[in-house]
Amino acid sequence: MDAEALRARLRTAGKLALGAAAAGGAAFVYGSAIERNLFGLREESLPILPAGQRPLKILHLSDIHMAPGQLLKQKWLPRLVALEPDLVVNTGDNLSHRQAVKPLLDSLAGLMDVPGVFVPGSNDYYAPVLKNPFSYLTGPSKQPKDYGSRELPWREMHAAFGTAGWIDLTNRNQSIVVGRVRLDFTGVDDPHLQRDRYVGFPNGSSSADSAAHLRIGVAHAPYQRVLDQFTAGGADLILAGHTHGGQVCIPGYGALITNCDLPTWRARGLTYWEHQGRSVPLNVSAGLGTSRLAPIRFACRPEAVLLTLTPTPSAGEVTPPGLRLG
Repeated sequence: MDAEALRARLRTAGKLALGAAAAGGAAFVYGSAIERNLFGLREESLPILPAGQRPLKILHLSDIHMAPGQLLKQKWLPRLVALEPDLVVNTGDNLSHRQAVKPLLDSLAGLMDVPGVFVPGSNDYYAPVLKNPFSYLTGPSKQPKDYGSRELPWREMHAAFGTAGWIDLTNRNQSIVVGRVRLDFTGVDDPHLQRDRYVGFPNGSSSADSAAHLRIGVAHAPYQRVLDQFTAGGADLILAGHTHGGQVCIPGYGALITNCDLPTWRARGLTYWEHQGRSVPLNVSAGLGTSRLAPIRFACRPEAVLLTLTPTPSAGEVTPPGLRLG
């Protein structure tokens, strides 16, 4: 190869490298400055209520990761009150900073007038730390051991939720009546921290009159062991978060990671979880925030989820499409 041909190839390679760098830089700017603030609502419908019941609207919130100064998020969250949900289910990771409790509670004030339940995530307990971003590609993130120095004011947050009437499902179960339906909940502490302890559904929720009940399992991180426990225990619906939908996804492909052992195609959305011959609707929220130390989303917009539960179709009626079969 002569010198002129070599120089031409080097110029071409240089232009390609500059183009790739520019595209990567543009994607980073878009993901960090624009997409992570493009809050949206995903709406789903599930025909799982007992026959004859009116529709029930559940607002599923997850992974808010509130920090001071997140004004766009703080302005958007109160708008969800206009949806008039019958119930709020909060699946954790509300905090990302020690000074985040007040802006979080201010943003959720209207929704806290609605009946609700909640479980914590790891970032409710502990502030995030800087990590090698490529380590997420090798499996679920490891939690550092300096917990004491990173503890967040989660007790204050839980107390405020409880004062508002929201029910703490941390390794607990409880039943509430919403409309004319008894909702039987069981929840676990964060499986990502291995704090989960499954206690089953409330007594009587599998009795002969179970047609009047709806059993809902709630967790922050959707590890398979927990999903299996909920399913084997008789859950009719499972709600979780944690995955951020993959957070940085490939357009046309989807998530590369879930930060747990959940398959990547289940990183966000409504699917069926199958175990021991049972299939249970599983909704995994992509969440509304990110760690404040990794403030970027790409091809994975932040979301709240409005689940409208409707009566089970009568014989001969067609079940609406929308659930992906596992």
